Amino acid sequence: MNPERLSSNDIINNMSLKNKFVRDQLVQPIFIHEDEKSESSIPGLGKNRILFKSNVIESISRDLKNGCRNFILFFVPKNKSNTRFNAEFQENILLKIKKEFDSEVVIWVDLCLCSFTKSGHCCLFEDQKINYTESLKIMSDIGLSYVRGGADGIAPSSMLNGIVNSARMKLDSHNFKHIPIMSYSTKFASNFYGPFRAAADSSPSFGDRTSYQLDYTDKENAIKSSIKFSDEGADLLMVKPGLLSLDLIEPIALKTKKPIGAYQVSGEYSSLVYLADNKLIDFDSGLLETWSSFKRAGAQYIISYGSRYAKRLGI
Repeated sequence: MNPERLSSNDIINNMSLKNKFVRDQLVQPIFIHEDEKSESSIPGLGKNRILFKSNVIESISRDLKNGCRNFILFFVPKNKSNTRFNAEFQENILLKIKKEFDSEVVIWVDLCLCSFTKSGHCCLFEDQKINYTESLKIMSDIGLSYVRGGADGIAPSSMLNGIVNSARMKLDSHNFKHIPIMSYSTKFASNFYGPFRAAADSSPSFGDRTSYQLDYTDKENAIKSSIKFSDEGADLLMVKPGLLSLDLIEPIALKTKKPIGAYQVSGEYSSLVYLADNKLIDFDSGLLETWSSFKRAGAQYIISYGSRYAKRLGI
């Protein structure tokens, strides 16, 4: 790990602070669709909405006024393919965002193929087997495109062996050694991703993701996975789903000595929305309690669909 990648920007630096809970440690996911005819509502995610080129600046401006300045973007292209991929739309959106906000915000971009492929899988298949070589090459090329567009960091989420190393080598060879990588280093094949898959249009058209995501009953391999991606060159590590992985945060941190965060996934967040909608919980109090649980377990940053409410919650 190059420590300078996490210290050159005050927002990213704040993400890795220990024993403190500051607003910059909360990362707000944003879904951006190329097709402006898409439905904007996201079942289960409350007031979160799918955004488009026409309103993304307005949305980020509103969040910024509320003190939220750390974002992770999920792009959904209009045309899907299993062979040819074009990141021009994504790069143009990033250029637009950085032109408007510059260093006022930090923009991470999720790096995966699930929203790009017709199959809805995080990788490419050939003869019903994962084509690792082509999958890694294409994802690394897309990651480079994101950074050229102005992304402050990339977040490989496919869980494919070698993806962090491949992305790191691609960035380094194009003079982007300063760009950090936030790895979804321990990501389970979970039942709690439903609302996300609706928003990202990424449900698998065949099979499931158990061949490349982790078995949620296997603690040993879950820890080994984060060690592996740390060794590949990840600067920040992550557990996902967050609330269901609290027991893994401390052992991963002790083994890797790297900052680790937690992703409060869509199914976890939507449970709070459901309870609040049915007057069974106070939403703000429940959300703050979940965040406090992450911090108590040792998470240094949190990705949450409610990050934009941090100021209102007193963070």
